[in-house]
Amino acid sequence: MSDTTTARRHELNLYRRHFDLVAAGRKSIEVRVRYPHLAGMTAGYTIRFRIKGTEETCEVLVKRVAEYPGFEALLDGEGPANVNPASSREEQLANIRAIYPPEKEALGALAIEIELLAA
Repeated sequence: MSDTTTARRHELNLYRRHFDLVAAGRKSIEVRVRYPHLAGMTAGYTIRFRIKGTEETCEVLVKRVAEYPGFEALLDGEGPANVNPASSREEQLANIRAIYPPEKEALGALAIEIELLAA
């Protein structure tokens, strides 16, 4: 792909509760499964988060990407307050696993450190 700007940008959906934390600058770690389309993401990428089915978006800069074998290791390594300052570790683990079943978690987990970009 010759257009490096396009190659270094992702658009991802977020649930409202997580979007609001990102848009307020309160969430610094986004959790994702290590899907092939995200495996090459590194610092310097931008992500446009969208609430599915709406036009609401916010953009973040990727500062760092760390890989973990699963969600428990990710929460322990990154600190639950960085992933979601509004929920306990146990609540977060249950919420993440409600989104991603065991076969998805088996692919590995990504902790994407993000910084909100000015609108």
